[in-house]
Amino acid sequence: MNKAINVLLIFLLFPTMLFTIFVGFDLPIESLRTSGKQVPYRFQIFLVIGLLLLIINLRRSVTRWMGLRLVNQVSKFKWNQPMSKDRIYRVQVYTILEAIVMLFVGTVLYNVCNEALLPAIAFWFCFVDNLIFLFFGSRKKRFRMGITSKAVVAADRDVSVLYFSGLRKVSIHQQSIYFDYIKGLQLSFPIDCMEKDQHDTFFNVLEEQIDTDKVFVTKLR
Repeated sequence: MNKAINVLLIFLLFPTMLFTIFVGFDLPIESLRTSGKQVPYRFQIFLVIGLLLLIINLRRSVTRWMGLRLVNQVSKFKWNQPMSKDRIYRVQVYTILEAIVMLFVGTVLYNVCNEALLPAIAFWFCFVDNLIFLFFGSRKKRFRMGITSKAVVAADRDVSVLYFSGLRKVSIHQQSIYFDYIKGLQLSFPIDCMEKDQHDTFFNVLEEQIDTDKVFVTKLR
C-alpha cells in the first residue's frame, strides 16, 4: 500500500512542481502570448491538485490507523505478536525520512508560489501525520502482526491483510512470505516482521486455520 501511494504522489508531484514553477516565476509562453501569472483559473487548478493530494494522503492515513487499531485487538487473534526489533527500526527510519521529504516538498512549493498553498498543506499534513503515527505506533509495541481464523494481518507503516479464502500455497522466498491464490494472485509480507524464534509458532498456528490438504505450506522455516 505505502509504496503504491508514494509512487502515485511522485507521479502527481512532477506536474504540480512544473506548474508551481511556471506560475511562481511568471515564465512566459511566447506562442500563447501569456505568462505564468496570466494563466486563467490558477486558483482552481491549485485547488484541484491540492484536494487530490490531500485525499490520497488521507486515504493512506485512515488505512494505517484502522490497521493499527485492528491488529491491537489482541483477543480477536489466534496468535498476535509485536513486530521484530529490526522491522520496527526500519519502519522508524523510513517513516522519518518520508516525513522530512514531505515537509521539504510542501515548503518548496509554498516558497516558490504562494498560490500553491493547498498542495503544500497536503504535504505538510502527511509530515505531521507520519510523526504522530510513528510516535503512537512505536509506544507500547503497537506495531504488530497476527493470525485470525480468516487472515494474516500485519500493521505498521504498511498494512497487509492476507485472507485464507482461495489460498493455494504459502512459501518463503528472498526474505518474504508469499501467499499464492487461485487465478494467479500473489500477496506477500516481509518475514522479518516477526522475530526468528516466532517462525515455527506462526506456521503452526497458520496450519491450524487452513485446510493443509488443499493448501501447500512450506516446511522451510
